[in-house]
Amino acid sequence: MRLLANIADVWRDLDHRRRLWCGYALIALLAVALGWSALAAKTAELERKRKAREAVLKELLPLRVAYRSAKTASVQQAGRMSALRPDDSPARIIEEIGIKGKGVKIAPLKGEERIGFIEDAADVRIEGLTANETVNLLYRLEKGSRPVLLKKANLRVRFDDPSHFDLALSIALLKPVPGQVK
Repeated sequence: MRLLANIADVWRDLDHRRRLWCGYALIALLAVALGWSALAAKTAELERKRKAREAVLKELLPLRVAYRSAKTASVQQAGRMSALRPDDSPARIIEEIGIKGKGVKIAPLKGEERIGFIEDAADVRIEGLTANETVNLLYRLEKGSRPVLLKKANLRVRFDDPSHFDLALSIALLKPVPGQVK
């Protein structure tokens, strides 16, 4: 309390001109403090918005990667679907690949109907394949120009020749539903 009394005494002892300049200085200091406070509040608000946007970006970046990979897969699938000919079948695709073992047996299966697609399924048995031929056949089926699903695969080593394999596959050729034309 003594400090305030001393400040009031000094203020009263000042002449009119000095008291006016001290008042101006006090007003300027208060204006600077008020401006500083407003800027600090605005800066804090902007910092809060930045952190919120960074959190949203952390959530969206994996979604963007997933979206792009799904879009790429969709474009590839659409390209494969457009490469289909009306007379395509699993047997024809196996013949076109050209990998034959000692014997090839292809038996048609009942395919499923999925949303927008019909599966033309077949059970394929190939005997006497080498390891390289087996890998090439599977790669060409999955990465070929036509949409083929490899549903089931069974690879067995031959007892009479361990360097050759017997391969049993269940594959399905995806065909668009006849009523749906894009």
